[in-house]
Amino acid sequence: MDTTIVQVEGIVKVFGGEIRALDGISLAVEPGIIYGLLGPNGAGKTTLIRVLATLLPPDEGTARVAGFDVRRDPGEVRARIGLAGQYAAVDEFLTGWENVEMVGFRSVRSHANACARRARISAIQKITSAFTGCSAASAEMIPPRRLGSSP
Repeated sequence: MDTTIVQVEGIVKVFGGEIRALDGISLAVEPGIIYGLLGPNGAGKTTLIRVLATLLPPDEGTARVAGFDVRRDPGEVRARIGLAGQYAAVDEFLTGWENVEMVGFRSVRSHANACARRARISAIQKITSAFTGCSAASAEMIPPRRLGSSP
């Protein structure tokens, strides 16, 4: 039985008939793994994420997320993932945690479940901080200051 949460095999994406953003990429991610996509601008990172999130169809190859094919079962894939870009926020004046809670509430339709998810994320952040000696929160998690507010 395949236990991978993300399975990508030979994915190709070509734009405009000549720009090969993805050129036969293959990878497998096991459940519970934090997998980082690193590379220079134009390397295809965002294109791959868009394929995996069913926002962009691949030209060749197969991709499965949580056991579902991104082409054949896009609704099943979307029901199991969440996607937020680097600068995406529901409300730019909310903290990162408040944005997570708001999106979580919308997706689970239960304030209690959204709060429980937030508590799990917070616990993971505390564990990460203890081992690395630094905060897991990025600049995206810190709310911008409102004009006229005190620090």
